[in-house]
Amino acid sequence: MRAFFHNARVIMFIAAVLPLAVFIFPIWNVTLEAPQYPTPLGINIHINDFSDVNPHDIKNINLLNHYIGMKYIPDAIPEFKIFPWGIILTSILGIVISLKFENKYFLYWFILMCLLSAAGLFDFYLWEHDYGYNLDSKAILKFTNADGTALAYQPPVFGTKQVLNFTVHSYPRLGAYFLGFGIILSLYAFKLSKNLKLDVK
Repeated sequence: MRAFFHNARVIMFIAAVLPLAVFIFPIWNVTLEAPQYPTPLGINIHINDFSDVNPHDIKNINLLNHYIGMKYIPDAIPEFKIFPWGIILTSILGIVISLKFENKYFLYWFILMCLLSAAGLFDFYLWEHDYGYNLDSKAILKFTNADGTALAYQPPVFGTKQVLNFTVHSYPRLGAYFLGFGIILSLYAFKLSKNLKLDVK
């Protein structure tokens, strides 16, 4: 029975390490499909950077954005300095919990990671909202809705959306799956240890 509990600690250790995969793999991807682009344009979002899916994708997207008044995709955003430290510190905390703390802290880590992940998604939504709604009034091209209000170009946080003649896809990538799996694994580690009614002090 104790072997199973120690396995719970091993599982919690693995759960804490998995989020570090975001430093290797992209977290999110936004892809734009349109008839005039046989090869879709795409942006990979990393924990500390943006990158092209194909060469010059970001440059081409920025050129399109210029005409309709959207902001350029920057080389860096403030979150690129904050999020990496958040992942590093929470992973270290999870590793320490797996080695030294009672099993109830497995659950606390799970809750903490859920809250931080939700905050990250909300920040992504706010960034996209500003990106799609805060347009340059001097833009070369201006499109309006049927009621005469300015058309917004906010991409979806998750899923697919039609923006002008572009079909925009926004979905998680491998880094996000590692992060999510680590979070779920910590809950499993807590339940495993709880079911065995073992709480090492």
